[in-house]
Amino acid sequence: MKSYRKELNYNLPGRRALVNITGAVEACLAESKIQEGLLLCNSMHITSSVFINDDESGLHQDFETWLEGLAPEKPYSRYRHNGYEDNADAHLKRTVMGREVVVAVTGGKLDFGPWEQIFYGEFDGKRPKRVLVKIIGE
Repeated sequence: MKSYRKELNYNLPGRRALVNITGAVEACLAESKIQEGLLLCNSMHITSSVFINDDESGLHQDFETWLEGLAPEKPYSRYRHNGYEDNADAHLKRTVMGREVVVAVTGGKLDFGPWEQIFYGEFDGKRPKRVLVKIIGE
């Protein structure tokens, strides 16, 4: 069995963003030369997320509206966590959106259903963050 590991680096200029990272993950898979196995992709930070969904701008805005309704950024004083930092809402948003995805690798390709894409969700940007891609298989 072979193993592959790579970190993708992001430093987004805004506080929140959704970034389609499918192409970067597919590049990792091609580089690994693994044809059959499993790919894990996870955020290495507690205020960002990796998830699978459709790449549709209306849906992205729906996520923003929905998440802001669940855990609004302001007022900062509503959260006990906020003191040194003002990112309690980002921790909560990450919990809802998830930490990682696992995708089957079949024939050297990500074995997706219709419309599935991998996204990096940033909820407390303006600083460097990492996403881990780990692939095991043959």
